[in-house]
Amino acid sequence: MPETPKQIIAEEHVAPSGLSGFIGKFTVLKGAQRELWLTFLIKFLIYTAYSITSKTMVLWLSKDLGFNDQAAGALVGWVWAPAMTVFTLLAGSLTDAIGLRRTFFLGVAICTFARSVMILSTGPTLALVCGLLPLAIGEALGTPVLLAATRIYSTTAQRSIAFSIIYALMNVGYFVAGYVFDFIRSLDLHVSISGFQPTPHEQLFGVSLALEILLFPTIYFLRRSEPDGQLTNSQASDGRSARSGFWTEIARTVRKGSNDTLALFRRLIGQSGFYRLLVFFLFIGFLKAIFLQMDYVFPKFGDREMGLHAPVGKLAGINAILIIVLAPVIGALTQRVASYRIVIIGSIICAAGVFIMALPADWFVPAANSAFGHALGHGYLQLTGVVHPYYIMSAIYLTIFSVGEAFYSPRVYEYAAAIAPPGQEASYGALAYIPFLVGKLLIGTSGWLLAMFCPEHGECHAASLWLIFALAASVAPSGLLLFRRYIRVPEAGRQD
Repeated sequence: MPETPKQIIAEEHVAPSGLSGFIGKFTVLKGAQRELWLTFLIKFLIYTAYSITSKTMVLWLSKDLGFNDQAAGALVGWVWAPAMTVFTLLAGSLTDAIGLRRTFFLGVAICTFARSVMILSTGPTLALVCGLLPLAIGEALGTPVLLAATRIYSTTAQRSIAFSIIYALMNVGYFVAGYVFDFIRSLDLHVSISGFQPTPHEQLFGVSLALEILLFPTIYFLRRSEPDGQLTNSQASDGRSARSGFWTEIARTVRKGSNDTLALFRRLIGQSGFYRLLVFFLFIGFLKAIFLQMDYVFPKFGDREMGLHAPVGKLAGINAILIIVLAPVIGALTQRVASYRIVIIGSIICAAGVFIMALPADWFVPAANSAFGHALGHGYLQLTGVVHPYYIMSAIYLTIFSVGEAFYSPRVYEYAAAIAPPGQEASYGALAYIPFLVGKLLIGTSGWLLAMFCPEHGECHAASLWLIFALAASVAPSGLLLFRRYIRVPEAGRQD
């Protein structure tokens, strides 16, 4: 049920001291309470269901509901994803007010209803109003609840490794979702259930729904009251909720969350550091847009350029595998280097990787016919026949991009803390969703780019499409370098 792709937990909470230290810290989980392990399971189920839905969304909107590329991209980038961001900002206050279990159950219940509507409805209006929009609300409730649960159910000694596991499980969920996405589409099942014949995209939503239903018994086994001394405010709020009514408390909390958010911006708007961070996050948003395109552009691009039901899920899984390995190692090797410098290095690497996709495909035909091409295509991707050169290009692009992501992503919000005035680190950290919001707004234009350069019917000019993405990614390092004197601040204990 995450509001954003997988980096946020790592960016805000994980600072591994190296691969060996990371592995050694697992021993502190010996004797961890049952609820912490249940939280790990909940995170895996939630993120896998969410990721399957994200990869399927644009195809469902176009193939099942009849929206063209432009409308599908706009609905995802300008309606569904931003709505999730807005509701996520309110979800933290709701969790404090009604407690963890109630928020979990409420979010899962909303998602179960919404996914059911998306599977069964054929009318666009019903599917969007009673499916897509409620799903954004339900998904948004998951991120702050899981963060709170991980803090509450772990001891101080266990906290660092607990958030590391949460981060890893998001990547594992992303990887598993890619396999499920490719597998269901490759089956191309034509089944009839009492006259209902679900499309491949509805079948994928069905898998997400099944994972959602599994969450109910998992959440049930979470203890009804949080550990003593850790959620006294929440417990008091639960009592008030019982007296004044559950839904009345939710309405009150939404109003409070909205007022708190407005108060936050009023407090920050007069500070120069706020504008520095805003510009910094704006540039990072161009990198987030490139990350988001793996869910919202890659499925259609794969079908149109590499063939119907191209295994783009497994391709995207390369990113998840590499990030799990590289993020703690690079974090350990660069921990004494200033965050701003590391972010620039990472953004340059990311942008360079995207340019691979803009090169002539003919250059990669020898690689596609080589032992490497055979291992990637016929081994990992389970292809039959000739390996399209864009599989090789995609693998190289994702590998380079993942290296860059491992550099910049964990350091973005660390820099936000460094730029914040003393005592206002939390307020500046609350702006952490801005890069993803910028990325989502940018990815909303992807439908027009697909329709122009890689239409469903007609010739696909893939190099031109990816050149635009590469140039967009280049805005991040270019802007960070050009405006470094304005944005950058000294970081204590770090080398410039």
